[in-house]
Order: sequence, then C-alpha cells, then structure tokens
Amino acid sequence: MTVDVAELVRLRAHRPEAIAEAAARRTRRPLLGASGRLMIVAADHPARGALGVGDRRFAMANRADLLERLCLALSRPGVDGVLATAVILDDLLLLGALDGKVVMGSMNRGGLQGASFELDDRFTGHRAEDIERLGFDAGKLLLRIDYDDPGSLTTLESTARAVDDMAARRLPLFVEPFISRRTDEGRLRNDLSAEAVTRSIAIASGLGGTSAYTWLKLPVTENPDDMAEVMQTSTLPAVLLGGEVGGSVEEQAGAYEKWRGALQLPTVRGLVVGRSLLYPADGDVAAAVDTAVGLL
Repeated sequence: MTVDVAELVRLRAHRPEAIAEAAARRTRRPLLGASGRLMIVAADHPARGALGVGDRRFAMANRADLLERLCLALSRPGVDGVLATAVILDDLLLLGALDGKVVMGSMNRGGLQGASFELDDRFTGHRAEDIERLGFDAGKLLLRIDYDDPGSLTTLESTARAVDDMAARRLPLFVEPFISRRTDEGRLRNDLSAEAVTRSIAIASGLGGTSAYTWLKLPVTENPDDMAEVMQTSTLPAVLLGGEVGGSVEEQAGAYEKWRGALQLPTVRGLVVGRSLLYPADGDVAAAVDTAVGLL
C-alpha cells in the first residue's frame, strides 16, 4: 500500500481522538494462535536514535517508507503482529493495519544509541497503563547490563517494577537482556558468548515479584551450537530476536539458518525480527518475511 502522509497529518492535526477510536475498534486476537508460535515484526529502533541498517545510516528515517514496509510485512501470511513505539503504532492504527494482529508496545527507549547514559535506559515509551488502556497485547523492554556502568542498576530496578506492573494487569512482558561492555572507543557492544547470554537469562528471569507473565527475547549465541545448553537456564517462554544482520544476501541466509536451529528448542516459541526483514539485502520485503515465517 502507499501511505498518504498528508492524510495522516490531517487526522493528527484535526482529529487526534481518531487514534484512540481506532484502538477501541481494533479486532483483537490471543497472543498465541493455534500453532503456538509467534512471528512479530519489530520497528522500535528509531525512538533510540538507531536509524541505520548495514551501511545505510538513515535507512529507517523515512517514516512513510517505513510504514509501507511494515504494512507489507503485516499483510503476509503467518505474521502475527508488530512491536513498536507509540508514534508508529498510532500511524498503523490510523492506517487500519493492526486488526487481528498482536500489538506489542515498546517501553524503554531512553538509552539513546551512542549516549554516555545509554545504559541508564529510562522508560520513555509505553507504560503498563498505556498498553492496558489502548487494548494492546504485550509490552517489551530492553535490559543491557554492564558490570562497570552504574546506569545498569537503575535499569534493572525499573525493569523489575515494569514486570510487576504488567503482571498486575495480566499482560505479557517480553524482556530482552544482554551483558554489554564498552569498547576502548566507548561504543557499546553486546556479548553474545554462551557464558554472557546464560548469565543474562538468569538475571532477567529473576526480576519482579512474579514471573507468570514474563517472556524472554533472546539473541542466538555467537556459536549457534551453544544454544541448546544456554536455553536450559530458564523455563520462561522465549522468542528469538533478529538483531542486525550483515548487508549481503549470504549473511542474511546465514542468519536464517541460525534461527532455524534455535527454533527447534523447547522453550523457543517464535521470532521477533525487524531491520533484516524490513530492509533486506535484496530489497524484497515480502520474500524476506515469507522466508522467516517458513522457519516456524
């Protein structure tokens, strides 16, 4: 579909209540369908200032283009829903693209990419009450832990409270944990070794007063053969995150193979993938999405 930006702006300017009205009439569905699997397209990167895909530094900066890619992805068979921040979900509501889809609100986006305070990742996105009020289906938060950065403790504490707030409303919360470190140049890097991912799972699983509504959103380890042992760390249901895939067709194919193997593990229930499906190396969004759905 072609997104009419002028019409979106007109609605926002003259009838801001149209967003709440669209949310109220949205057709809802269970989190898990008959297959028991989830395929979610993620588009919450821009709110952290993370606009790049491969060597294209501002690939996600064109909002109309991003919305068109999202609408195409959501229209493909087997795609269950979308993860995004309020501004993108509001646009998708106005476009009528969220009927019958799982809608996940992104909660903490304050850890701006490249900022000195990146690990003090404040909850600047959806609150639990927003997700409940809008009739959305789940929330997601990012939890990066650097043992040398006190900001991680602030994020840990606020994550635990978010777990409690969502559980009080019986709403699923997808926690995306990493052990992270800064390079000598000060850039943040996530450690995907088996040891680090194991530790991140153990920490994330223990947050809050109940784990009843907690899911994990996890990367595939740098050595995919380690995933079977790593995933024994928790009984929480998990989805795989796509992460940033290299810019070539070959690298994208390699990512699919990593996901394929990990999806066979008993606690892994699906995929949450963003940039690598919305901006594939060959430009074919529909084919990229269909390939990912086929892995499930």
